[in-house]
Amino acid sequence: MAGEKTGPTAVVPFRQFVLKVHSRCNLACTYCYIYAGPDRSWRARPPTVPAATMRQTALRIAEHARTHRLREVRIDLHGGEPLLTGPGPLLAQAAAVRAALPVGCTAEFGVQTNGTLLTRDMIDTLAAAGFRLGLSLDGGTPGLNRRRIDHAGRPSWPAVSRAVRLLHDRPEVFAGILCTIDITAGPAEVYDSLRALDPPMVDFLLPHANWTSPPPAPLGPAGRTPYGDWLCTAFDLWWDGGPGPRVRVFTEILGLLLGRPSSSEAVGLSPVVALVVDTDGAIEQVDSLKSTYEGAAATGLDVFHHTFDDALAHPGMAARRSGRDGLGAQCRGCALVEVCGGGNYAHRYRADPGGFRNPSVYCADLERLIRHIAARLDATVALN
Repeated sequence: MAGEKTGPTAVVPFRQFVLKVHSRCNLACTYCYIYAGPDRSWRARPPTVPAATMRQTALRIAEHARTHRLREVRIDLHGGEPLLTGPGPLLAQAAAVRAALPVGCTAEFGVQTNGTLLTRDMIDTLAAAGFRLGLSLDGGTPGLNRRRIDHAGRPSWPAVSRAVRLLHDRPEVFAGILCTIDITAGPAEVYDSLRALDPPMVDFLLPHANWTSPPPAPLGPAGRTPYGDWLCTAFDLWWDGGPGPRVRVFTEILGLLLGRPSSSEAVGLSPVVALVVDTDGAIEQVDSLKSTYEGAAATGLDVFHHTFDDALAHPGMAARRSGRDGLGAQCRGCALVEVCGGGNYAHRYRADPGGFRNPSVYCADLERLIRHIAARLDATVALN
């Protein structure tokens, strides 16, 4: 699995395949790093993935599963907004993968959507095909989602709130909510509003930023940790609040403190097991790298001419899979390195010097959060 222990020369295969089925989006979120960021490669790609690319991608996934004797793979259909295609291409991609996989290997399918196009019929159709659906939201109220607008500046909340209600009635389909932190919104308001939607999982995401393109909230002067403070408050609400959703960043850090491996790129040192296939068949690294500079996610590989083992050997992939050895000296010498892992790879970037061999731009915030969670965990253990 994503966090398996490996030796220094072990090859950890890809197990998660993020397949782009639509390269455009019907929203124009003000903080979007894909369409408003430095990488504009999406402009030259087909809006929808061609059927031939779907089939070839399925064959490459099957080839990788066969080579590495995988028992299961995860397929996430993304965009842009994947539901702009309607359910047909999503079902076709799933059918192509299932038909190609070797005997004994199963696939888990998910769709990450902004929710604006979801209908009851669409949920029923995707559920029948074994899909789970995740929503991207900034909170559970209209005001908290004010940055999530369409291209005419209209709010997305009316449509999204309908999607939330529909998914609430189908808990077996609802995968959870991804929430990018807005430092101007109070953590109690955000967490309580999301908890009221009763999702099975919430993941709080730090805004994609780096040393060259800093976060929205200034991190200086020294000792100021606005994102760490925000997350600490949210953690206390979650820790003390009784039954609620699993909050991934918190459970990942707790697991790491208890000696378990990570399954997230946000923290920990476990090797990356995900790659992206775009609508033109290009094999790419994770989208978060597109927040750094033009072409940062590119590998020069594609599913028609290259295998996913070729992608394993790509220098960019290898750098993100090298654990402690891929970190700069400051991170390697840090007492929290096994838990922090240097943070999200994209957040370490500085145009000059060091590239990605820098601490995370959120280094102080991550330290604040990890030490806070460790203290709360220690106090709870002491009481028991």
